[in-house]
Amino acid sequence: MPREYPLESTRDIGIIAHIDAGKTTVTERVLFYTGVSHKIGEVHEGDTVMDWMEQERERGITITAAATNVFWVPTHVGELRTENLELRKKNEYRINIIDTPGHIDFTVEVQRSLRVLDGAVVVFDGVAGVEPQSETVWRQADKFKVPRMCFINKLDRMGASFERSLNSIYERLTPNAVSVAIPIGHEQEHEGVIDLMRMKSVKFLGDKGEKLEFVEIPENLKSYAEEWRHKMVEKISETDDALTDKYLEGKEMTVEELRGALRRATIGYRLVPVFCGSALKNKGVQLMLDGVVDYLPSPLDMPPVKGTHPKTGAEEIREAKDDAPFAALAFKLQTDPYVGQLTYFRVYSGMLKAGSYVLNSVNGDQERVGRILRMHANTREELKEIGAGNIGAIVGLKNTRTGDTLCDPEHPVVLEKIVFPEPVVSLKIEPKTKADQEKMGLALRRLGEEDPTFRIKGDIETGDTIISGMGELHLEIIVDRMKREFSVEANVGRPQVAYKETIKKTAEAEGKYIRQSGGRGQYGHAWLRVEPRERGKGFEFLDEIKGGIIPQEYIPAIEKGIKEAMEKGVLAGYPLVDMAVAVYDGSYHEVDSSEAAFKIAGSMALQECVKRAGLVLLEPIMKVEVVTPEQFLGEVTGDLNSKRARIEEMSERGLGIKVIDCKVPLSEMFGYVTTLRSLTQGRASFTMEFDHYEEVPNNIAQLIIEGKRQ
Repeated sequence: MPREYPLESTRDIGIIAHIDAGKTTVTERVLFYTGVSHKIGEVHEGDTVMDWMEQERERGITITAAATNVFWVPTHVGELRTENLELRKKNEYRINIIDTPGHIDFTVEVQRSLRVLDGAVVVFDGVAGVEPQSETVWRQADKFKVPRMCFINKLDRMGASFERSLNSIYERLTPNAVSVAIPIGHEQEHEGVIDLMRMKSVKFLGDKGEKLEFVEIPENLKSYAEEWRHKMVEKISETDDALTDKYLEGKEMTVEELRGALRRATIGYRLVPVFCGSALKNKGVQLMLDGVVDYLPSPLDMPPVKGTHPKTGAEEIREAKDDAPFAALAFKLQTDPYVGQLTYFRVYSGMLKAGSYVLNSVNGDQERVGRILRMHANTREELKEIGAGNIGAIVGLKNTRTGDTLCDPEHPVVLEKIVFPEPVVSLKIEPKTKADQEKMGLALRRLGEEDPTFRIKGDIETGDTIISGMGELHLEIIVDRMKREFSVEANVGRPQVAYKETIKKTAEAEGKYIRQSGGRGQYGHAWLRVEPRERGKGFEFLDEIKGGIIPQEYIPAIEKGIKEAMEKGVLAGYPLVDMAVAVYDGSYHEVDSSEAAFKIAGSMALQECVKRAGLVLLEPIMKVEVVTPEQFLGEVTGDLNSKRARIEEMSERGLGIKVIDCKVPLSEMFGYVTTLRSLTQGRASFTMEFDHYEEVPNNIAQLIIEGKRQ
């Protein structure tokens, strides 16, 4: 069956940004201009297509990444757009879009989306420019090597400034940004944009800005536009030898040459094109769509995806071709009230047909593909088959989790997994009634499968269920979803900080477990050495046993005992992290030794070791940005200092608005939103995200330990 859209006409992109920069508004405009929806949904009216969950509509924020696909004919194809359907089809591009959340508590959604996308549009607020979370998503995109372009939005707002926002991109993200469009006017006078490639002024007419008119640039803006175009041409020509020669000789370059060079530079991470406009006022979105087609890569432009063979560990390559062996990555699970469990996946190579069998190469299970769906937010269309470069959802997979590889059973491959951050906040949860108790277990398990940053564990001593996540909002939404989707009523405790314990120096100790009962006894004996590792490096187990003092089959049991002992620390019962543990000596008994005995010996030795190795408590430190009117600056900084904050930088943003960047322990930040509002008559706002773990000061550590022991 021939492809409806060739691979070079496919784009897989994500829209990423700081909270409230306007991602969902931009996506809603894209759906409208590409003819997918006939009415524009608005976040403030709660009728958007992409934010379809009740909680998203109520709060006006995006919580889960929603996928959709649209078709676009670039504006420079001109008259062919409507008249001739044959020509239109030839020039049409399929764009698969994922609208991601901006709130740091849902960072997992951004991370897993970036892992499967080929390109990204980063949206900025034209008043605030680069905000803390913009930096976070930018770094995540760097990590996954995602080519991207920028859209400076909200230029109709009071205090908007295109140049200030662009400068903040140069300073805080990349010097390689290159503006390909500039605005005509700001705030109420924002009328349209100037396209620097065509050197035309673009007006957006009609009720919803759907009619574009390209006219000559007004006289008073000509020299300003010339200056910006000169900067653009200079930056683009630096990346291409042929154009550098032309530039130095002072020759004119064609629009096609410039576009081609900018496309190559964007895909090679050497340049980042910048567009601008106001999505809410329907200005500039169509040019941004042109940019997606012109500058962001198709699956063929990206290097073939690399993986390893599950048995031999040899490197395997999968090219974006329909006739290559099938390989796909499952990047998200979602419970759908109508069809059950949905597994979102991105196809890297080959074709997948409904009814066929695939191998989950991570756990070795074969799964039958029931139905394949193409998702439009929460509506769906059924497909018989899906090819390379596309994003879809499968109904009915039993044992597939986020980050698993699905592949052709004849040609197994494991693609790189997605690594998720550790949760920093936990709280106690208990069902209200006996009936809720059974449902709660199922609900938590389902939600845990969907969201890898959400963890559930039982406290052995108290019998409580503890849930952990990325922040207060994250856990609040989880409890809300339990109530609505699974009708489980629960009582919730106060949020607690996820402290950790670690060691400061090297120490050695032995663990000896001997039990003599009637018949066969138990004997396990091991010497361990612990060493501190760098922050964030995690646990490492070293086997230094020589000459079979302990038989090889007992080593995994010792490791298991160590890992279990690390889950409950010695100081205050928090997990132990960032240490290397070596087993270097011990002994065994021909008859009495067993795996169980060595597991207990390993656990005993570890507890003894860490007591000697200088235990300390670690706490999560958050990166906080507070935006406040100048008159409240004194009160706000005074309050932050009382919360053990380290203020790192103060800067200005527009008239009379101050920005404070600081690092604050998470334990001091619970309920901060209320404090900040009361200090500033409700006019200041803040954002926070996890930064790193560091040692808790002694006096506070003492209080935490005593509080835990009571």
